[in-house]
Amino acid sequence: MSKNEIQLSIVIISSKIDYLTDCLKTAYLALKGIKNEIIIVDNASQDKVGEQIKVKFPEVKIIRREVNGGFGENNNMGMKIAKGKYILLLNDDTKILNKNIFKEMIAWMDLHPKVGLSSCALVNPDEKTYQGSGGYFPTLSRVIAWMTFLDDIPYIDKIIKPYHPMHGFSFFHTNEDYFKKIHKQDWVTGAFFFMRREAMDMAGFFDEDFFLYVEEVELAYRFVKVGWEVWYLPKWKTLHYGMITTGSEKAMTMEMQNLKLFYKKHMPNWQLPILTFTLKFGAFIRILFYGLSKPDIAKIYAKILKNI
Repeated sequence: MSKNEIQLSIVIISSKIDYLTDCLKTAYLALKGIKNEIIIVDNASQDKVGEQIKVKFPEVKIIRREVNGGFGENNNMGMKIAKGKYILLLNDDTKILNKNIFKEMIAWMDLHPKVGLSSCALVNPDEKTYQGSGGYFPTLSRVIAWMTFLDDIPYIDKIIKPYHPMHGFSFFHTNEDYFKKIHKQDWVTGAFFFMRREAMDMAGFFDEDFFLYVEEVELAYRFVKVGWEVWYLPKWKTLHYGMITTGSEKAMTMEMQNLKLFYKKHMPNWQLPILTFTLKFGAFIRILFYGLSKPDIAKIYAKILKNI
């Protein structure tokens, strides 16, 4: 690699200056000694986040959106101009916790040339407890296990690899231990989406039909389809505040709607009606279960049931 070649391009979508400032401060500390570029996609912010952040960090590149674009569409704009050997999609509501994370993850990826996509551990603001980050592709058996709570039963996840190894509102457990160990999986969360350029060039950009949610599943599916591996690397950690831009009702509704879109694009036609029934059934049993104990959650699932 030549001295002038950019090792790492970081693409960040932002509409709030507070989170972005902290994110950039910690990112630049971890970028010392690495030829880099940071591309900020100002997602139609009213207070012109891009102009503000340029004053504090003049070296960043700004793409200004005048309309509120989706996660995939916005990231695509940054990915298309990124010049790095590696490209990281990073949420603005994150803080880098390891000062050598980028050097070490690049070195790890260099040593594992079959890996096209990876992610570090995402942790909560206490910097101790883990968040779920990706899982396995949403096959029918996995979605059925997810929607019927089967994958919450101990050891079932050894038989049916879970779509979401850790998720909210589960009956039995959250399986945090799963995210404490290095392992190969199918997809990783878009909050820290670390791509090898060669792999990205083969797999393509995000499908912009997915406005928000499941778009990283769909892109990872294309990474794997053309022969690349996806790995989760918890040796390195990033704090992720999470769920800032969307509420849980909207998030869950859009995820289920986009799972249907994923099936329309990638799965046999006969599977879509089964998926739709499974999602509706899963919402229905959650309405029953949470009706007395957590009525607010039951109301969310009642709304979801109408929209899937």
